[in-house]
Amino acid sequence: MVSEEIKKQYLPTIGLEIHMEAKTRNKMFCSCLNDADEPKSNKNICPICLAHPGVLPTINKEAVEKILKLGLALNCDIPEIARFDRKNYFYPDLPKSYQITQFFKPFCLKGSLPLFLGEEDLSEVAITRIHLEEDTGKLSHEKERTLVDYNRASRPLIELVTEPEMHDAKTAKLFGESLQVILKSLEISDADMEKGQMRVEVNVSVAKKSLGSKLGTKVEVKNINSFRAVEKAINYEIERQIELLEKGEKITQETRG
Repeated sequence: MVSEEIKKQYLPTIGLEIHMEAKTRNKMFCSCLNDADEPKSNKNICPICLAHPGVLPTINKEAVEKILKLGLALNCDIPEIARFDRKNYFYPDLPKSYQITQFFKPFCLKGSLPLFLGEEDLSEVAITRIHLEEDTGKLSHEKERTLVDYNRASRPLIELVTEPEMHDAKTAKLFGESLQVILKSLEISDADMEKGQMRVEVNVSVAKKSLGSKLGTKVEVKNINSFRAVEKAINYEIERQIELLEKGEKITQETRG
């Protein structure tokens, strides 16, 4: 357990990556229903979202309108040209062996979200980018076998990335809660974290305040499904990193669950 006096010598830096299922009738690149509540596995699938040879994906206009609405609500710049890219990796829940996403030219750049931390305490968190991509399928592990459900594959997924400029867990939690209100109010996403419609990943680093603006080694914590868990994960990671540094050890850049 690190004392409060030691904690005051360090500056935590936090950035968020938030994935949100867009609320649309159809999937991202085909006419299959985008139904998060479908109980029957592999019902809402077709040759396009299963990546059969020769199929031709077409963009979902409603999904594009949703991400642009979010970008405008968050004061983003909307470039004249946006494009999709391939993110190549092999995994059983991704039939194409690559994900259609955006990297070089996303729909929304920059932007900000004001946060009311107290009666007169107003903070503003800068947003790096918001881009659109397709979701993957769902894997269920049962003893010696793994089952895959492609109902979720190719559903429209919005990803928002903040600048790494938050310095405590309370602000990060409030950012997620405020974003969820906007998503629901504008009907961009149902943003139900229990159903996986909104998933948070946090990037945390700590550095001695005496080092000035120098950042520490970043550690990513993935797939957090509640705002309370976001707050707890950040506080735990801050304390873990400070404890290691106080022992003279180095922080390993890694991804943690």
